Amino acid sequence: MSKRFFGKLYVQVLIGVLAGGILGVLYPHFAADLKPLGDAFIRLIKMVFAPVIFAMVVLGIAKMDSMKELGRVGSRALIYFEVMSTFALGLGLVVVNLAKPGVGMNVDVATLDTTGIKNYTAAAGHSGGFVDFLLHMIPTSVVEALAKNDILQILVFATMFGVALSHMGRRAKPVVDFLEAFSNSMFIVVGMIMRVAPLAAFGAIGFTVGKYGLGSLVSLGYLMACMYLTCFVFVVAILGLVARMSGFSLWKFLRYIKDEIFTVLGTSSSESVVPQLMRKLEHVGVSKPVVGLVIPSGVTFNPDGQCIYYTMAAIFIAQATNTPLTLTDQLVVLAVLMVTSKGSAGVTGSGFITLAATLASMGKIPVEGMVLLLGVDRFMSEARAITNTIGNAVGTMAIAQWVGALDRRQMDRVLDGQSSPEELRALYTQEDEDGGKAAPELVPVHKVSA
Repeated sequence: MSKRFFGKLYVQVLIGVLAGGILGVLYPHFAADLKPLGDAFIRLIKMVFAPVIFAMVVLGIAKMDSMKELGRVGSRALIYFEVMSTFALGLGLVVVNLAKPGVGMNVDVATLDTTGIKNYTAAAGHSGGFVDFLLHMIPTSVVEALAKNDILQILVFATMFGVALSHMGRRAKPVVDFLEAFSNSMFIVVGMIMRVAPLAAFGAIGFTVGKYGLGSLVSLGYLMACMYLTCFVFVVAILGLVARMSGFSLWKFLRYIKDEIFTVLGTSSSESVVPQLMRKLEHVGVSKPVVGLVIPSGVTFNPDGQCIYYTMAAIFIAQATNTPLTLTDQLVVLAVLMVTSKGSAGVTGSGFITLAATLASMGKIPVEGMVLLLGVDRFMSEARAITNTIGNAVGTMAIAQWVGALDRRQMDRVLDGQSSPEELRALYTQEDEDGGKAAPELVPVHKVSA
């Protein structure tokens, strides 16, 4: 029994997190040198991230029978993303104004050592306006987009390629079959990589505690507590309501994706679980086209945890530096973040760059105040990444229900524990009537009315 329990991935990852934290407290200098373990895991995931996303998006679109379906799913996904991001931004704004974590710090901006944020402000300085954002979406080279793991550019090309294959009909079958086999092989590689997730969590947490120390959390602990509490409220209240409206239990669903949640906790990266999360959502009954379209776009356009962090961090800096902000000023911050937050990636550090770009573009809140967050940003990134992951997973289920692409019978079986992902994998190896591979219990989008 104990062997079976300790053999579960989420248990191993949790053990790695606890062991890394203890090592960071007892032997901080040694633990701080373990950073390469976490970095190597992120590199391994990013190694397969681009090809998996490309293949899944292309297959998802190519298997739709009409562009009307693509427009229906895509438009509803964007509506959902915008609504949830606005809720997240608004919730963060409300909590930081009620809790006032920065009030009383009385920080003089002139006395701050901004050496640590020069890289972030430099990166933010290269951030252009809305036109530049649109131009950046178009890759100058497909190879470059794949090599740089640029999510937006990969999505643009993959969407166009998938539309082209869909127009070709049966003539595209050899390419679709190749991509199907290619994506399956990539998921096998992902399975190999996930075996070292506990070691990566051990190194990443050990480095964080060893470098910054538990004492570094005391002065900004209130902000951290507010951040974690806000993310918890968002998941339980808002996402819980979405889950209930979509006809499934949030608790059962979180239990189903617990491996991915604990992996994100250890690695502090929502990208680290995208491939396996996509496969699990297929297993739970979401049609492959919806998974292939919603999850990759959600990484960029639905960063719920990041949104909560942005408003809380921006107003916290204003409070700590005694920068007066009217209600109008705060609403402007929220409006600007509604745009700038859409370019966020799922890797630790991206939120800092986006926040710097936002503050620099406004000119109201001192960018130099971001140095106050350096010591605890890494600790808050776990809350951001976990919220991003849960938000995208729940969002995919909700959108699938919205467009009629969720097999509720299969969902109930999986969430009730009557069928495991390993057993469901056999469904994907059954030959369909045309000789291809299909999941017979999945409900095709084009066969169900909206």
